[in-house]
Amino acid sequence: MKYTQLGRTGLKVSRLVLGTMNFGPQTDEADSHAIMDAALAAGINYFDTANVYGWGADKGRTEEIIGSWFAKGGERRDKVVLATKVYGNMAAEGDAWPNHDKLSALNIRRAVDASLKRLRTDHIDIYQFHHVDRSTPFEEIWQAIDTLVQQGKILYVGSSNFPGYKIAQANEIAARRGGTIGLVSEQCLYNLAERRAEMEVIPAAQDYGLGVIPWSPLHGGLLGGVLKKEIQGGRRAGGRAADTLADPAGRAQVQAYEDLLDKHGIEPGEAALAWLLTRPGITGPIVGPRTAEQLDSALRAVELELSQELLTGLDEIFPGPGPSPEAFAW
Repeated sequence: MKYTQLGRTGLKVSRLVLGTMNFGPQTDEADSHAIMDAALAAGINYFDTANVYGWGADKGRTEEIIGSWFAKGGERRDKVVLATKVYGNMAAEGDAWPNHDKLSALNIRRAVDASLKRLRTDHIDIYQFHHVDRSTPFEEIWQAIDTLVQQGKILYVGSSNFPGYKIAQANEIAARRGGTIGLVSEQCLYNLAERRAEMEVIPAAQDYGLGVIPWSPLHGGLLGGVLKKEIQGGRRAGGRAADTLADPAGRAQVQAYEDLLDKHGIEPGEAALAWLLTRPGITGPIVGPRTAEQLDSALRAVELELSQELLTGLDEIFPGPGPSPEAFAW
């Protein structure tokens, strides 16, 4: 495994991030534990989750599965850089209660304590805001975070799904308050098929020293050889991948992508991950394996070297927006 610093911090993290969203809803506890053991054995030390994972009536279930894995001992917790998120309402569906979601000081305090209990740990390494809260000022958010840092319950703070201007706003207010390091990472939707983050989010993250953690690196399976799997009778595409394939132009684009990688003898999913690892400012993509085999495929991507010819071909098929502000200004 290869490692890098998380943004401007001294924290060293693996270039693949183990996403746990499938633990519980699609992968049972025993198999989830096996995947985490395999990830740790392969050198992945950065594990990502969220308090709402498990979804529906099972919100929090994913954190519980990670907590039961930590409880097995063997230095599991000590070796892991643990990241979780706060924002979503944790109440049962249809039973939302005021102040049980978003980023008020009250909810942050409540959510941290609940996550710590489910995760069976005394601290969270990277506590992430899952979304922008337009109703809560950053002065209040940072005051709550400072208290938690002083209490030893969290170490660093990151954002997820923030636009560039909110990254700037959050860190400028943190700097004015003093004594607060501010955001150190941003999780955003970023992959070959979805490159809008290059216009504002990634430049802002780089300027403020945030590590960028792309989520959905295969764009919902679209970049994982979806057409080949379709022919072979495999799992049908859904969500973003299905929407793209329903458009003839989008389908032709994906076919050109798979044909190019077939020419180079590289698996599409591994190439999509390897491409992200070549991008400026990227710490490492989140991979969310449902099975041990999917984890093995992701691990191969770390060692994959993409030729300049292939990188050029990928840019031709999936062109980015270009540098900011020229991409939209001139």
